[in-house]
Amino acid sequence: MAFIEGVFGVIGDLTWGWALIPLLVVFGVFITVLTGFVQIRYFKRMFRVLSSENQSADPNAISARAALLVSVGGRVGGGNIAGVAVAITLGGPGAVFWMWAVALVGMATSLVECSLAQLYKRREPDGAFRGGPARSIIHGLGHEYKWLAVLYAVCLIAAFGLGFNAFQGNTVAGAAEESLGIDRLWSGVALTIIAGFIVFGGIHRIAKAADVVVPVMAVGYLLMALVVIALNLTELPGVLASIVLNAFGFEQAVGGGMGAALAQGLRRGLFSNEAGLGSAPNVAATADVRHPISQGITQSFSVFIDTILICSCTAFVILLGDVYQPGAEAVDGVVLTQQSLAEHLGDWTQYFLTFILLLFAFSSIIYNYYLGENALTVITEHPMALNGFRLVVMGIVFVGAVAPGATAVFFFSDPLMGILAVVNLVVLMMLLPTCLRILRDFRAQLKAGVARPLLNPDDFPDLDLDRTAWTGVNPDRQTA
Repeated sequence: MAFIEGVFGVIGDLTWGWALIPLLVVFGVFITVLTGFVQIRYFKRMFRVLSSENQSADPNAISARAALLVSVGGRVGGGNIAGVAVAITLGGPGAVFWMWAVALVGMATSLVECSLAQLYKRREPDGAFRGGPARSIIHGLGHEYKWLAVLYAVCLIAAFGLGFNAFQGNTVAGAAEESLGIDRLWSGVALTIIAGFIVFGGIHRIAKAADVVVPVMAVGYLLMALVVIALNLTELPGVLASIVLNAFGFEQAVGGGMGAALAQGLRRGLFSNEAGLGSAPNVAATADVRHPISQGITQSFSVFIDTILICSCTAFVILLGDVYQPGAEAVDGVVLTQQSLAEHLGDWTQYFLTFILLLFAFSSIIYNYYLGENALTVITEHPMALNGFRLVVMGIVFVGAVAPGATAVFFFSDPLMGILAVVNLVVLMMLLPTCLRILRDFRAQLKAGVARPLLNPDDFPDLDLDRTAWTGVNPDRQTA
């Protein structure tokens, strides 16, 4: 066991510990420049997905908004509350600035990876779509690269479908026990039953659950943060100045100065919004849209929601209070956020925060499950394998909930996510010219006065596209 842990430790060092984070940031900057700051150019267009008139009229289709909510539910998690607090404790207020910066470039990276997932998606017999980096590898790079797609799929199943779901189950049960006094066993039973009901319904039931859970948790948390900001409005300019000054080393908050702020901000930002890690494209591919770039733009919006909105809420709640003291001994991230909220609004907020954490963790569980399911279909589409995986995920969630120490068994999750990121980054570099081609097609249609561009697969005869996913598109049925 010690040998196995050592091997995964080396993998983690070779990915997250060395050049992966800088490479992801550099790639995001490169994409941003190469696409002419696409995330800024189409920022207003991102909000169109929220309009009901842009949703699919087909009840069996996954709309762009539904795919957005599922991906937001997966990106947003306990890290947006606890992780941000840890980043500020270890890196100072300047870490927030670098979180914003990495989110800005990550929006461009997300657009590319999610557009490619849409481009190479496949229509299932039931009319739904499947796609993601594994299928982009097979149909974009060629079947001789299927070994790479299988490697990606195995890592995704192990990291997200198993490891991270155990952690989320542990988060839900722990929060319920500490704040509400509910025994872990009962939390585990309830969570497992509810999760099982949703995952056995497939992506359609997952999308319906996200349509309810995600707006409640995101809007609820945003409103609470806005109340805190409103009560401390006169202090806000000083906090913003502190964030910028500390980010560039002009204001010393912790040991390490600018370096600590930069390292913590970049790391927390990437871990939070997952841009470039290859996870969100699996969900992005399910959407019924007219053009791949449309869904890429939509998924850029989910990065904005996760980091610029949700993470900033936590940062302002902490920095506008007196609980956080620069340079003080590090405290548990959730505790720092809880104490800061209580200082602003009262002790009742610990129960509200527990409720929000429960929703964050639950939405992550169903998101992680779908990533695993989608990856499994790359290896085998046998119904027994799929149902077996669903049962395994339910068991993993239960074990993670009732046995706190069990999550230590899944030490391999972060290293495997590092492998996923490396594979995804290589694939994105190789398929970038293709993405730029469809981006030019999208822009040309907009320039020609087409309000809602439509992909014509006949314009790309050299690409291995599923013609049934794009041919005969009904403009009155499709989403934005």
